[in-house]
Amino acid sequence: MTVTHHPPLELLAGFAAGSLDAGEHLVVAVHVARCPACQRFVHAIEAVGGSSIDAATPVPMKAGAFETVMAQLDRAEPSTVSNRVPDDADEDHDLPELLRHYRIGRRRRIAPGIILRPIELPGTARSRAFLLQSAPGTRMLEHTHTGTELTCVLRGSFSHEGGQYGPGDFDFGDDELDHQPIVGAGEPCLCLVAMTGDLRMNGFFGRLISPFVRL
Repeated sequence: MTVTHHPPLELLAGFAAGSLDAGEHLVVAVHVARCPACQRFVHAIEAVGGSSIDAATPVPMKAGAFETVMAQLDRAEPSTVSNRVPDDADEDHDLPELLRHYRIGRRRRIAPGIILRPIELPGTARSRAFLLQSAPGTRMLEHTHTGTELTCVLRGSFSHEGGQYGPGDFDFGDDELDHQPIVGAGEPCLCLVAMTGDLRMNGFFGRLISPFVRL
């Protein structure tokens, strides 16, 4: 299936510059790995950055700077990225290669037909990342966000007001977007998600159950 939905250009530029939060970086990286168009854009940004560095006037380093950096690395907490076989490994055989190096938690049912598995991120991340699997035909409640939501479809599909999203497609949501995703009928939909803030459910029923939905 052709990838038709892509991250905003500022996210791709941030990814190329290495300035994204760990969760955001992970979701964008998984999309870029299977999207030739975004790969070309990222490579172009990286080439421009490399040219700028080459053209910059060298500045002498402060005495002892290298030793200081190495000492800080020695004191840093170990990364959560690991080659350890994750929980529920039998379900992970077809995950993107990049995800197989992260610790992925056990399944947790958060709503009828919806399963969440948290992903441990290295260091101190502003966002939280997780795999979200939804049963065929699941209709989410209409909602918006108090922060941002980055989603890359791994398997299956969903649709909302922004269009149809299949494997490799990227969806971006923030506090200016109201949407109501509906999962395709053919198979379960598995997505990689990075979120900041919380969901804000619309409508009376949504507000009623909102305190019990934690992503």
